[in-house]
Amino acid sequence: MKFPKTYSLKDIAGLLDVPFVGADDFPVLGMNEIHVVEPGDIVFVDHPKYYDKALKSKATIVLINKEVDCPVGKALLISDDPFRDFNKLTNHFKPFEQASALIAPSARIGENTLIQPSVFIGNHVTIGDHCTIHPNVVIYDHCVIGDHVTIHAGTIIGADAFYYKNRPEGFDKLLSGGRVVIEDRVDIGALCTIDRGVTGDTTIKKGSKLDNQIQIGHDTIIGEKCLIASQVGIAGCVVVEDEVTLWGQVGVVSGATIGKKSVIYAQSGVAKSLEGGKAYFGSPAEDAREKMRELNNIKKIPAILDQIKE
Repeated sequence: MKFPKTYSLKDIAGLLDVPFVGADDFPVLGMNEIHVVEPGDIVFVDHPKYYDKALKSKATIVLINKEVDCPVGKALLISDDPFRDFNKLTNHFKPFEQASALIAPSARIGENTLIQPSVFIGNHVTIGDHCTIHPNVVIYDHCVIGDHVTIHAGTIIGADAFYYKNRPEGFDKLLSGGRVVIEDRVDIGALCTIDRGVTGDTTIKKGSKLDNQIQIGHDTIIGEKCLIASQVGIAGCVVVEDEVTLWGQVGVVSGATIGKKSVIYAQSGVAKSLEGGKAYFGSPAEDAREKMRELNNIKKIPAILDQIKE
């Protein structure tokens, strides 16, 4: 998430009411999660296990719960609760806006785009040309839809990320201030749910086709010309590279990358990143030929046992 203008480190520290390490006028351009940070961004870290990763990331401002040596060229915001203060920033720069109509006055809809009855289009949404949005579709604030996109009935674009911190009093939600970006010539089936990024974008790239009842988590990137069959569940921060096929009921763990032109057979569970150009099957998903050979050999076990008894 980029801020509307450049802020100083002192400005941000004042907003959060926290001490800081660095020059008063150190520039702050935005905020992001660690996997998408850029120079000028704030990243938060609240566990010693991840201090080093945050301090060595591309982020130049680290919101941290301990005063540590500040790397050269970076700045620190010292907070007793970085998770809470990251939420403060999201709420300040991307506050919730109540809807005033089924189609927000601030929404921009392109030429020859058909919006069916009972569609909700939120604040600051952009929809391109020659799209068809079927009944009961919900498109949350700030989402971006390209040209020649079809979205079928009951699909929800831009709901919050499923991201919580476990506290003694219960689960504390990390606020979502990101977007969903759907590029040109994407088809999305009925009853799909695509969550927005926490601070960045969940992206469906051009030419990809989604079947019905698919869940795509926050900050995930679906590449170009992918095919995703029904009831697939993809967690947050996943990268699905170009021309990947995911057959029905595939599940993908958070943070995995599925390489270009991979095929994942139905009901497989992707538990780690997978190399491109191969077919995979099983849970955890493995090379499909090897997995099929393994299953075939398992079937031979009773006959082998009978031979031993003889």
